Amino acid sequence: MEKIISTSMLAEFKRHLVLDEKSENTVKKYLHDIAELVRYAEGREITRELVLDFKRALAEKYELTSANSMIAAANAFFHFLGRSELCIKQFKIQRKAFCSQENELTRDEYFRLLTAAKQKGNERLDLVLQTICGTGIRVSELQFITVEAVRKGEATVSCKNKTRTVFIVRGLQKKLLNYAKRNRIATGCLFLTKAGKPMERCSIWREMKRLCKDAHVSSAKVFPHNLRHLFARTFYGIEKDIAKLADILGHSNINTTRIYIITTGEEHKRKMENMHLII
Repeated sequence: MEKIISTSMLAEFKRHLVLDEKSENTVKKYLHDIAELVRYAEGREITRELVLDFKRALAEKYELTSANSMIAAANAFFHFLGRSELCIKQFKIQRKAFCSQENELTRDEYFRLLTAAKQKGNERLDLVLQTICGTGIRVSELQFITVEAVRKGEATVSCKNKTRTVFIVRGLQKKLLNYAKRNRIATGCLFLTKAGKPMERCSIWREMKRLCKDAHVSSAKVFPHNLRHLFARTFYGIEKDIAKLADILGHSNINTTRIYIITTGEEHKRKMENMHLII
């Protein structure tokens, strides 16, 4: 058995991931992470000692959450090769009770982004933001927001080998149907590029960043996934049902959902002030 990671190994691993029905983004992420291991190894034999050294190097270079993600990819690769003895443990991370206020997008900031998009005449971006924040979908799931789905008032979303129904509220439904009519989009994906292809994550990210200055919102808060977090916090604030929220977001593990509803702690601080236990 080869003990040095070769190009053919990576090609076979990619084929394995595709046949296992991993999403395109997941395949890219795994291969990117394995490439980091290849660069670290520099042609050396892959031993457990080397993998442990690689783990320490990751901790010095990346946040532990990112390092754990890369370790998970490496372990999946080792399992595929039949070399489970190389698998290593992820870093233990204490779950945060609160998130940084610097990173949490507020409702007011969200509305300012929408206003900035309207003022720039970018109706498509305005509706992309409202669609993500109004349904809780991932940016990669925008392709499932089709004219047919909007007419029906619900979209069938397939992601990570799971299928779920995403409801489109009436207000959003009306806006999207009017947009489709004005742009003569009669069928298929609603948000398209000039070339007629579905919008990609990177282009949406770039367009959102261009709104920051006019909206007076920190660029650190402005990225598509933060809209999904805002949806989650808003829904949970009304329903207080984390299991239902997990279903809506398409999470298999409620612990993942917990990350989405972490607040800055300001609400908890106000409640503690109102306890009046200090005399």
